[in-house]
Amino acid sequence: MRLPLIDPADFDPLQKVLYDDMRAGIATGFNAFKTQQPDGKMIGPWNVSLHHPAVGKGSWDLTKAVNAIGALSASVKEVLILIVGGHHRAAYEIYAHVAVTEQISMPLARISALVSNIKPDDLDADESAAFDVALALAAAARFQSRPGGGRSKPSANLARPNSSSSSASMPSSRRR
Repeated sequence: MRLPLIDPADFDPLQKVLYDDMRAGIATGFNAFKTQQPDGKMIGPWNVSLHHPAVGKGSWDLTKAVNAIGALSASVKEVLILIVGGHHRAAYEIYAHVAVTEQISMPLARISALVSNIKPDDLDADESAAFDVALALAAAARFQSRPGGGRSKPSANLARPNSSSSSASMPSSRRR
């Protein structure tokens, strides 16, 4: 579902505060990709945050906190983001973070593999661990809760949700 873009002139006070904070943060490090239209309307997750500013503020504060910690290298963060974005086929996330990975000189073949949830052979140890964790968490998220507290079975193809083929029919080189 797409949410309508909000004109900054129509913001309530909470939206205005969040908008100003997001724009200030975007100016300091989210400049590899488009975050707003020329008229100031935010796009992608930024727009979603403005539709629900109380939740959006929490999400934005978490984004700032994770980026401020600096415990993960840029390439490890991008491996994580591309795995999750690819798993959920999140178009804006993929668009934005392909742009970021190109800025940090990640090879196009690696970017493509990550978005496809295929483990590239050239990852360093930290990137490899990030890949494994992100893919495992994304796969685990595919379990749906059933009434009564039980867990249902995941789909047969964990790496490509919404795909009608099973991982059993996938060549072993693609199953990782």
